[in-house]
Amino acid sequence: MPDYPDFETLLRVVPFLSILALLVVWEWTLPRRAESGRLLRWPSNFGIFLIDVVMLVALPVSAITAALVSIEYKFGLFFWIEAPFWPKVIFCLIALDLLVYWQHRLFHQFHVLWRIHRMHHTDTAFDVTTALRFHPIEIFLSILLKAGLIILLGAPVLAVILFEIILNGAAMFNHSNIRIPLWLDRIVRWVIVTPDMHRVHHSIHKKEYSHNFGFSLSVWDRLFRSYTPQPEDGHQTMVIGLDVFNDPEEARLDKLISQPFRNA
Repeated sequence: MPDYPDFETLLRVVPFLSILALLVVWEWTLPRRAESGRLLRWPSNFGIFLIDVVMLVALPVSAITAALVSIEYKFGLFFWIEAPFWPKVIFCLIALDLLVYWQHRLFHQFHVLWRIHRMHHTDTAFDVTTALRFHPIEIFLSILLKAGLIILLGAPVLAVILFEIILNGAAMFNHSNIRIPLWLDRIVRWVIVTPDMHRVHHSIHKKEYSHNFGFSLSVWDRLFRSYTPQPEDGHQTMVIGLDVFNDPEEARLDKLISQPFRNA
């Protein structure tokens, strides 16, 4: 068997590419909205994603290395408390998803963090590539937060790998411009975040983009009162993006990288 980092890479890359390909085809065949500007947006969205990937490969810390450190030093909650394996895995998956919810919410709450995160919101359309559009600084901070919680939990390696696969897949799914029957969406969103639910979060209206922070489980928005079911302007006619950095030139990769350091 390959060592954990190589095995993790295989387990993450194959599902990622498979889900991405499926959602791209779904968007083209059954779109929810008439989106445009792919020739401007997609090269930059994929470009920022590749920069993020290179940075993650270069970093000495990752979610999996945090789990391995926890094992090596026998440090963390589940090294101090006896518990069956699968309940530990499930608990860690839920705890990490809750962390991502609060991380996302705090990036909207504090101005310095919002300057980093808003690049994700300046995308003027909403499709699967929007899920790839996060500033490298945000990705770095996210890795540190996840690594810290993984060590504190003493999370099993399998739980960490599963969480990364689920998080990436859920992010692409709930950002995708796919048509799901409304009756099915109403049922599914009681458990997981659907594209219609998350699209509200990309509205140009602050009262809407300040809600629906969940990425995987939808329960957190209901529990912490940040849930808005539908956009005020309707899914077909709502405006995606922000009032700032919405010039077509701002879709350039260099402009995306510099956004946190520029005033709107």
